[in-house]
Amino acid sequence: MSLASASASAFRCLLIDLMHESLLPMLESHGVEVTYLPQVKKEEVPALLPEYHMLVVRSKMRITADLLKNAPKLEVLARAGAGVDNIDDGVLEARGITLINAPEGNRDAVGEHTLGLLLTLFRKINQGDRQIRQGQWLREDNRGEEVGGKTIGLIGFGHMGKAFAMRLQGFDCEVLAYDQQPVENPFPHVRLCSLEELQQKAQVLSLHIPYTKENHSFVNEQLLAGFQQPLWLLNTARGEVLDHAALVDAMKVGRIRGAALDVLENEKLNALRPEQQERLMYLKEHPRVILTPHVAGWTQESYVRINEVLVSKLTTYLAVRNK
Repeated sequence: MSLASASASAFRCLLIDLMHESLLPMLESHGVEVTYLPQVKKEEVPALLPEYHMLVVRSKMRITADLLKNAPKLEVLARAGAGVDNIDDGVLEARGITLINAPEGNRDAVGEHTLGLLLTLFRKINQGDRQIRQGQWLREDNRGEEVGGKTIGLIGFGHMGKAFAMRLQGFDCEVLAYDQQPVENPFPHVRLCSLEELQQKAQVLSLHIPYTKENHSFVNEQLLAGFQQPLWLLNTARGEVLDHAALVDAMKVGRIRGAALDVLENEKLNALRPEQQERLMYLKEHPRVILTPHVAGWTQESYVRINEVLVSKLTTYLAVRNK
């Protein structure tokens, strides 16, 4: 724990999740008084909150109105990452608490991982590796496909969608992007389009939307049925934006040719409901499914970069606050 001497005028920050060690000196260099308690239990957090102006979280606990009743001085909530789905809707706005998150910090990692998943699917890399370890040398069985010439459809064109699109630039493929919100398109090789056009043309579907109540099972049976060509599906967003029952059904009838999932509908593998266990077993046994444990944004570089983004945004906040 790093704890500076108390001061009535100090801006005090509580960190309750494990963070890269670079965050503490970054915050302290801006005059922030830091308490670092990565081992604290979530039930112990409410009693700690009354004296802090800022709370930094990852995924240890949900931010609710009841929790914030214990934090009368709280001005800033910092989420060390991109997603804010562990924050109840409207609770920060109701208290006038500023939200800081860091999608800029891990977007490059997500873009690279998504590309890696696509190439692994198309070139059967995981299958070939597994077969050689089993003493099999099957070249024709591992003849793959090329990204070049394909039409890649993105649902969501924010930080993560743009990062993946940028990495497709050299592959001579068509990239279509749909977003529910007005977005800028900085890339000449990407064309913004309607959802209907994306459904008509896409051969690969990559998901890059945040999880919200409105986006729950956004990719469902009806949406998948609207695609005109069999799909390869990538999800490095959140598991809940994809209806996994619809995914499995679509794979069984060939509407989805293969899938690469960095996120699942329930990532607590020891607490799956029977129907979730059944779906996961199907995906685990399918030869054209790749599963990774929610690590698309999880690199050594992004671990530090997220801190840099948070501190930069906090510096801007403090400059305005202290005028």
